[in-house]
Amino acid sequence: MSDFNRGFTGAVQVDKADMSVDSGLRSFMLGVYNKVALGLVLSAALAFLTGTFPPVRDLMFKVTADGRLVGMTLVGYAVAFGPLAIMLFSGFARRTPDARSASVTYWSIVSLMGASLGVLTFVYTGASIASTFLITAAAFGGLSLVGYTTKKDLTAMGSFLIMGVFGLVIASLVGMFWNPDGLQLVISVLGVLIFSGLIAYDTQRLKTMYYELSSDGEAMSVATSYGALNLYLNFINLFQFLLRLVGSRR
Repeated sequence: MSDFNRGFTGAVQVDKADMSVDSGLRSFMLGVYNKVALGLVLSAALAFLTGTFPPVRDLMFKVTADGRLVGMTLVGYAVAFGPLAIMLFSGFARRTPDARSASVTYWSIVSLMGASLGVLTFVYTGASIASTFLITAAAFGGLSLVGYTTKKDLTAMGSFLIMGVFGLVIASLVGMFWNPDGLQLVISVLGVLIFSGLIAYDTQRLKTMYYELSSDGEAMSVATSYGALNLYLNFINLFQFLLRLVGSRR
C-alpha cells in the first residue's frame, strides 16, 4: 500500500475546471490515462513472466517441486522492496524533479511492482485474477469519471483517505504478529473503500494541477508521470484488496 507525491497542496477549485470547453485538460488527462494503461499492461506481462516462467520465477521465488510457494529469494525481496526505496530516494534526493527523472521513476516502480505481483499466481487461480482485474478496471473507470466530473470539492475527503492509508499500513503490520479472526476481512474492506475514494480524489487533484501548471511544459510532463503513478498505485492496491475479498485461492 503505497502513496506517492501527494505534496501538491493547492485547493481543488472545482469551478475552474470546465472539461466541456477545455481540450487542453482532456489532452492532459488522456496522457495520464494512457501512461497508466501502458503501466498496467507492462505489470501484467511481468507478473505473468515471474509467476509462470521457471528460469525467471526461480530467481525470485522459492517453489517446491509441485509448484507451491514457500518463500522468496534475495532477488525477490529486492524487487518487492525496490519501489519503496525508489520512492524514498525520489522524495528526498530530488525536490524538484525534471520530466526525465519523473518518467524513469514511474517506469522503474511499475516494472518492479509488476515483477513482484507474480506472487499472486501462486495464491489465486488465473481465472479469478483475470476477472478481478476486469472488475477493478471497471471500478477504476467509474470512480475516475466521478472525480473528473464532480463539482464537489474532494480535498477534505482526500486528506481523510490519505490518513486512512497510514492506518492500513499500521493495521497490516499489526496483523503480521497478531491476527484475530476477521481482521484481514476488515482490512480488505477498508482498503477497497479507501483506494476507491483516492481514485476519485486524485483524478480531481490532477484537474487542478493542470490549471496551476498548464503554462509550464516541463512541470506538466512531471505532473503526467507522477499523476499516472498515483492512479497506478491506487489501481494496484484496489485490485489486491478486491482479490483478497473475491479471489478464488488455489
